[in-house]
Amino acid sequence: MPLVDTAPSPPAHRGGSEAATAAQPPKAPLRTRLWAARWSYLYILPLMALLLTFVVYPIFGSLVYTLYRWNGIGAPSDFVGLDNFRQIAHDSIFWDSVAHTFVYAIVVVPVQLVIALGLALVLNNKKLRFSAFYRTLFFLPVVTSPAVVGVVVQLMLSNFGDTLNSWLLDIHLIDTPVDWLGNPRIAMGIIILVGIWQTLGYNLVYFLAGLQTIPEEINEAARIDGAGRIKAFLHITVPMLRSVGLMIVILAFIGSFQIFDLVQVLTNGGPYFGTEVVNTYIYHLAFGGNQAAATQPNVGLASAASFFYGLLLIGFSVLQVLIFRSIAKRRAAGRG
Repeated sequence: MPLVDTAPSPPAHRGGSEAATAAQPPKAPLRTRLWAARWSYLYILPLMALLLTFVVYPIFGSLVYTLYRWNGIGAPSDFVGLDNFRQIAHDSIFWDSVAHTFVYAIVVVPVQLVIALGLALVLNNKKLRFSAFYRTLFFLPVVTSPAVVGVVVQLMLSNFGDTLNSWLLDIHLIDTPVDWLGNPRIAMGIIILVGIWQTLGYNLVYFLAGLQTIPEEINEAARIDGAGRIKAFLHITVPMLRSVGLMIVILAFIGSFQIFDLVQVLTNGGPYFGTEVVNTYIYHLAFGGNQAAATQPNVGLASAASFFYGLLLIGFSVLQVLIFRSIAKRRAAGRG
């Protein structure tokens, strides 16, 4: 007599979404989840209190000041409405400072990222001796105050600028002595060079962290297959660093847009507003005085300028993200 399979038949196949939903455990109520994570919230409570007190509250508080003409003393009473925003929008010095800030960012970020990536590739080599020492050496300028760096550079140019001019004249690189901080273009170039050097360590650390996430087995397999260093870099390192690199680019631009200390100490925005950036412009409006003429403090006008600039930065950041997403979609479509 043949054996008959008496095992129960499997249940009818359900849709993938229904099966996934059935496999997921029921979600706990919000109150239960908050109570379960109560210690985590307790640990971040001091930081949140400081953030609300010194960041969030001043932002919304200064938004009120944009509607007043106020010198920062007493309570604001001279209501001007949106006149501060109109004044900022028609101020040529403001737009010049925006242009100087963008020039600084557009020059510093690409140059700095290329140098940082090259150094990261070298320092990530396990065969390199004293790599920890070199990493510390390149990161030291980051922990140095930009104000101190500005003072040192200014003293160096004041004391050794004439000697440097003599050397350049002797080897016939220049025909007339250079006024290092008196020429707007040269002064801006010096700020850019010092900015590249002083903040290089940030991007170097970011790239090192990104390179260390790439499995070594992939590079070994590429070498076994006969891929050289350039091919491995183009076809392995660059694609696997793409997501990290996007964040590095965005953070680098945001950081470069915040330049203040170096310009304020080194040139004070001069000469003739030739190196004025937005943050020094806002500072001069809020506290009065600049390199060209005395300015009465106007906190309301400075607050309007900061909000105006903030909107520009938000728009630029959104534009960056959209551009990178568009590039990623085109590459994905090309592969498909």
